[in-house]
Amino acid sequence: VQLQAFGGGLVQAGGSLRLSCAASGRTFSSYAMGWFRQAPGKQREFVAAISRSGSTTNYADSLKGRFTISRDNARNTGYLQMDSLKPEDTAVYFCAKNSIGQLTPRAELYDFWGQGTLVTVSS
Repeated sequence: VQLQAFGGGLVQAGGSLRLSCAASGRTFSSYAMGWFRQAPGKQREFVAAISRSGSTTNYADSLKGRFTISRDNARNTGYLQMDSLKPEDTAVYFCAKNSIGQLTPRAELYDFWGQGTLVTVSS
């Protein structure tokens, strides 16, 4: 499995970005996936996860209502729509393959990771 996240960039507070995660290797629809982020000097934190079919999602409580995870299995691509961005959303965002099928926020239960894409939100 190979995952590549892209779509990051510089955006003003209140703006939006959509991140994409391009997958290759194992059939994309065979695994759940998630997004995590890591801000400078902080630990990696869970953002959201989505089931194999896309019918079920899970979000970090603090991000509900602003971030939306989705996937297009026909395009082998996952997405993270981020709205009403805040400076504290500044981080490197990673997509990852879930290894257990349950939409866990535990990073150690994701076994393949993309390289990350930087999102910078200016005030």
